[in-house]
Amino acid sequence: MPSLPFDDEDLPLFTVGQDSGMLEVQQAFLRRLDEFGVVRPSRSNGGQRRYSRREVVTVQYVIRLTSQGVTLAGIRRILELETQVARLEQECAELRGQLARLQGEPGEG
Repeated sequence: MPSLPFDDEDLPLFTVGQDSGMLEVQQAFLRRLDEFGVVRPSRSNGGQRRYSRREVVTVQYVIRLTSQGVTLAGIRRILELETQVARLEQECAELRGQLARLQGEPGEG
């Protein structure tokens, strides 16, 4: 069965108005997140912001962090570090797999 376009978490489907309505935040807040580089949605051919499902979830997370008093600069750094940690964890898993394959090769020892 073919996947549908809305199955793609990174497909930019939602407008600023739809996103703000779903998350119950002001559109100005979403624009500010873009301006501060916290959440950078795609742009339509006409220049309108379009949010993916992944970005909507990220905005939800940002809302929680702001409600805890974290600044937008702090949130941007948290998101950067979380991305870096995820990338490093993936790299470690790949290296562990390579090591396990090398240790399991016959003819050693």
